[in-house]
Amino acid sequence: MPRFLTLIRIDEKNAPAEGPSPELMERMSALFEEITKAGVMLDTAGLAPTSEGTRVTWSGGKLSYTDGPFTESKEVIGGYSIVQAKDKAEALEWTKRFLQTHEDYWTITAEVREITEG
Repeated sequence: MPRFLTLIRIDEKNAPAEGPSPELMERMSALFEEITKAGVMLDTAGLAPTSEGTRVTWSGGKLSYTDGPFTESKEVIGGYSIVQAKDKAEALEWTKRFLQTHEDYWTITAEVREITEG
């Protein structure tokens, strides 16, 4: 069965300062339990804010390092999941359900891509 990487993109500047609500966390936890029991979820996690990150760039034969926050980025990767689904349609269905756990004031984009082998 194919595996899919879902990148969760958020706008850090417009995300709720207090983070996810307790109700959102409950809905998300229930969905994660369901997708795990279904044997679909392989891994998932949120990521620390860009203010705690560093970008490493290789250009012109040299490395450079840039500490966050990355002000030129409107959307940043806020989390990810790796699922094993029968096809892309199933992966998209789980992604839709994840996005719908969020309240209306959230703006989130999920990019779903198949993981290619070797």
